[in-house]
Amino acid sequence: MADTPNPPAGKPPKTNDNAFFGHPRGLSSLFFTEMWERFSYYGMRAILVIFLKTAVDEGGFGWDKADASTLVGIYMSLVYLMSLPGGWIADRFLGQRKAVLYGGTLITFGHVCLAMPGQPVFFAGLGFIIMGTGLLKPNVSAMVGGLYSPEDARRNAGYAIYYMGINLGATFAPTVIGTLAQNEGFRNLLVDIGLPAHAAWHFAFGAAAVCMFFGLVTFVMGWKRLGTVGMSPAVPDSPKDAARDRKILAAILAVVLGVPMALAVAHVAGAELDLQTIGDVLSLAMIAIALVLFVVMYFVMARDLDERRRVIAMMVLFFGCVSFFAIFDQAATTLTIFADEHTNNSVFGIAFPSSWWQFVNPAFILLLSPFFGVLWIRMAKKGTEPAATTKFGIGMIFTAISFLVMLPAIHEVLIGPILAATKDHPAVFERSSPLWLLLLYFFSTLGELLISPVGLSSMSTLAPARMGGMVMGVWFLAISIGDYIAGRAESISTSLGPTNFFLYFALFALAVAVILLALSRPITRLLGRKT
Repeated sequence: MADTPNPPAGKPPKTNDNAFFGHPRGLSSLFFTEMWERFSYYGMRAILVIFLKTAVDEGGFGWDKADASTLVGIYMSLVYLMSLPGGWIADRFLGQRKAVLYGGTLITFGHVCLAMPGQPVFFAGLGFIIMGTGLLKPNVSAMVGGLYSPEDARRNAGYAIYYMGINLGATFAPTVIGTLAQNEGFRNLLVDIGLPAHAAWHFAFGAAAVCMFFGLVTFVMGWKRLGTVGMSPAVPDSPKDAARDRKILAAILAVVLGVPMALAVAHVAGAELDLQTIGDVLSLAMIAIALVLFVVMYFVMARDLDERRRVIAMMVLFFGCVSFFAIFDQAATTLTIFADEHTNNSVFGIAFPSSWWQFVNPAFILLLSPFFGVLWIRMAKKGTEPAATTKFGIGMIFTAISFLVMLPAIHEVLIGPILAATKDHPAVFERSSPLWLLLLYFFSTLGELLISPVGLSSMSTLAPARMGGMVMGVWFLAISIGDYIAGRAESISTSLGPTNFFLYFALFALAVAVILLALSRPITRLLGRKT
């Protein structure tokens, strides 16, 4: 990377610009752009594993559940991993504004590909979405900060409004796209107009494309509201540094474009491509990258003892982040499969698609976030706010509880068929009560609120200014590794059995909680302050 520091994202609007709920008008453009982008992402994610495992004659790919879950894990992992080169490319070559525009265009085109029949075009669509999200996601977030001057007290509140847009999109997406994909009424309507029922999948993926297109239109229409924010990349003054950046870009493009092309050629040539092996290679590569980054930060970039101590604290948070997302993001894999195959998806006798479960977590986020915001402020005033590592530990306890509450659900699923065979128990659950999944998402959301925003804030606080971008990259890398593990969890479930699966992951979360709580005080003493 160039040695010159990143310039400001652009000249922020005047502080008296308060046209959007007391905030700069540009925030409205970024709010709705990200809302629609998250709508497309979470809507598609809610149905992806269900589509992959659905039989071919019903419109799906008919994949084994373990392979379907693994592909979703690889997809989620790469989405976050690509934010590392995506942010750097914007900083050095495109500028954040163009990166968001190009990224949104790639995402839209990717969803269009998903809406078309055939596996080759489907995989191409996933690739376009991965690359597009890598360009859009980190840069639209960075542009929010560029709307405010460093001394503007509205910055934190602006990010809070922005994150509200993320969760609004994530809340409503599964209900809309999930209904198009799974609702019998819509399928019957398609049959009435002469289309096959399984065309519903294509309409659902197409709806995600429409949503991202709305986001693009919103962004372009609000272009002038953003002033000069995100317009100019940080081009190095030194020709030597500029040449080095071009070489790095060439290497990034060679990997990003070359690897999938090589896999496609191998597939066409008749080579057997094992998803599990591909995913394992990816995970090992990510772990190696993480180790290298921490070694570089500790032995090369840290200038003194205090900074080396900060790197140690980051390692602890990295471990907690990987562990949490390995369990939490099973919402898109094992938990979606459980909802689809083993849960009574109805309330008061009214049935709903299994993909609708994906809206529960963001809905809880919208409800519970204000409570946690007030709680931390009050505790900080009293001097009783826990250290970040302590919050992580408590969050992992809630995560463990979220999986423990599934044990009664497993009991219902396993014992139901047995009791159904006896005359004494003619009426039993063939599927588990929806209450258990509701409780799972409630407790996992509590865990998320104690880990995800806390981790982001703590990592940015721990990072010296010259290491800020790298440290944020390390955080996204932790999510990537956790997401891949979440994708492989279905294979673990198959080998362990459902009862042992939920029990073992709960015990794992508790073990991580114990480690984090045990390290909290030493880390606090090491840094000489709460972290």
